[in-house]
Amino acid sequence: MKVGVLAIQGDFAAHAQILARLGVEYIFVKHLAQLSEVAALILPGGESTTHLNFFQEEGFAEAIRRLPEQDKPLFGTCAGAILLAKEVLAPRQESLGLVDITIERNAYGRQVASAIRQGSCVLKDGPLEMVFIRAPIIRRLGAGVKVLAECDSLPVAVVEGKCLLTTFHPELTSDTTLHAYFLQLARG
Repeated sequence: MKVGVLAIQGDFAAHAQILARLGVEYIFVKHLAQLSEVAALILPGGESTTHLNFFQEEGFAEAIRRLPEQDKPLFGTCAGAILLAKEVLAPRQESLGLVDITIERNAYGRQVASAIRQGSCVLKDGPLEMVFIRAPIIRRLGAGVKVLAECDSLPVAVVEGKCLLTTFHPELTSDTTLHAYFLQLARG
């Protein structure tokens, strides 16, 4: 199994390091044709509007929207979560609309409000370390969305179907819990 890591911007290399630690082959996806080579795709953090501009210029949006239909899971972290949400606020923007949530961009504040926090996760015993950098907040959950992790009484990791979202950066910690869960989705 080969996992793709969208390599437009954001810390895609940190996702690759975790995949390597988990013994999974990966490729950095920079061209549309590479999507056919992967069993799953990670959409890393960065700036969601920059990603959207790239998607429009290179034709990625429709191809990514079809991946879950092809039984290829998606994992969006921070800006990647914004891209996968059905509704985006502050300001409103287009998205891929794959997960029935409403998400608010940069909801914790500016870069100086970034923080490392501890939260609970149904996938493990004990706290989960979470790195929030200009993070979004999930404001609404659709009926089919399952909460996997919470921090300060807010959902911060959710899954719907073949799409996993986190409002934080699990790739910036040593904990592989969420990446391992994503690989389980990919293996079916």
